[in-house]
Amino acid sequence: MTAPALVILAHGSRDPRSAATVHSLVSCLREMRDDLRIEASFLDHCPPTPYQVIDRLAAEGVEEVVILPLLLSTAFHARTDVPAVVDEARSRFPGLRIIASDVLGYDDTLLDVLDRRMRAELKDGRVRELDALVLACAGSSDTQANAAVARLARLWGQRHKLPVVAAFTTAASPSPAEAVLQWRLEGRRHVAVGSFFLSPGLLPDRAEQTALRAGAVAVSRPLGVSAEVARLALLRYGVAGLDLLTLEPAPRPVLMRPELVRTA
Repeated sequence: MTAPALVILAHGSRDPRSAATVHSLVSCLREMRDDLRIEASFLDHCPPTPYQVIDRLAAEGVEEVVILPLLLSTAFHARTDVPAVVDEARSRFPGLRIIASDVLGYDDTLLDVLDRRMRAELKDGRVRELDALVLACAGSSDTQANAAVARLARLWGQRHKLPVVAAFTTAASPSPAEAVLQWRLEGRRHVAVGSFFLSPGLLPDRAEQTALRAGAVAVSRPLGVSAEVARLALLRYGVAGLDLLTLEPAPRPVLMRPELVRTA
């Protein structure tokens, strides 16, 4: 039995660095699992759409598809846009079995990636002392999504025995710059900001620029492509693949023998 195809569904951005990161991740996944059909798609701003990808897969005889939302948060896009894509895909391709996996999420293993990005930035900037941290993420109007960021921030601080605060570039406060300024008002002069975004783009750029102006001694690069991100994606795919087994099969058209078809 052929394994379901894996369709990575990213948000999309006008910044070409974002799409390049997604395609690099797909290349990494293909190297790790050369037995799987893996494709990239985007909700907005850049091609291809998930429907274009699934249409091509269906034409090639693929029967099962797992859509993996390349998102960290379980907020609006995960709860609204992704289910809408799945419903539309099932409507357009009734012969396929299609399911969405969980989002990547704020998984603890991604802190290993964050630490590597931060160590590289500290080394480049010759920063040898830190007395506070800020974890910068995209914010949400969903309080539970923001609480997940705050939990991850606490875990990050415990790793390094440093005080830490979660900060948000949109929809919630404090902003990365406000968080840095607050630490400095408390007398902490060596504040580093961890950029907890999957790829470069407008929001991580804004977080970096404003945090540095506020006095941060270092801001890490976004998470980007890594073995940890790839393994987490494959884990989400695997769980969804098991869930796919519980879906009712798509109805197939009934073909009647000519002699049983009544004519008026």
